[in-house]
Amino acid sequence: MYRADSATGTGKRLISGTEFMKKRQQGTGVRHSRTKAHARAKPRARHARANSSPAGVFALSADCTVAASTTLRAGLLEVLREPASVTLDIASVQRIDTAGMQLITAFVRERESLGLQIQWRGSAAAFTSAAHLLGVASVLRLPEQPA
Repeated sequence: MYRADSATGTGKRLISGTEFMKKRQQGTGVRHSRTKAHARAKPRARHARANSSPAGVFALSADCTVAASTTLRAGLLEVLREPASVTLDIASVQRIDTAGMQLITAFVRERESLGLQIQWRGSAAAFTSAAHLLGVASVLRLPEQPA
């Protein structure tokens, strides 16, 4: 199928939806080339848990947002059934959104339902203000901050 360009008089080939999908499956197009370029680029570190953390301590990353939720979820699942008390270190949190807070709240509630302990380490204004704003500070049992 062709379409004539009225300004230049040249014909441009139009493709059908089926043909477009076949090309997408074959990996042609702009999106695929961007994906390959990003795959070749040096991966950014997205560690929700610091490698140097002592056993039983889970250090949250600076960004606990929906973009990092998969990594955060995987890290929390690793320590979910830890029989000893787990300490959540929030000192480095700079940004947290509803998705991040939801994962952490679900983690705390699940640990409590299993009869397992949670402790808090450090303080981050972004974390505590988000917890209070979303109304989950009491569920998280955050320690009282000095005024």
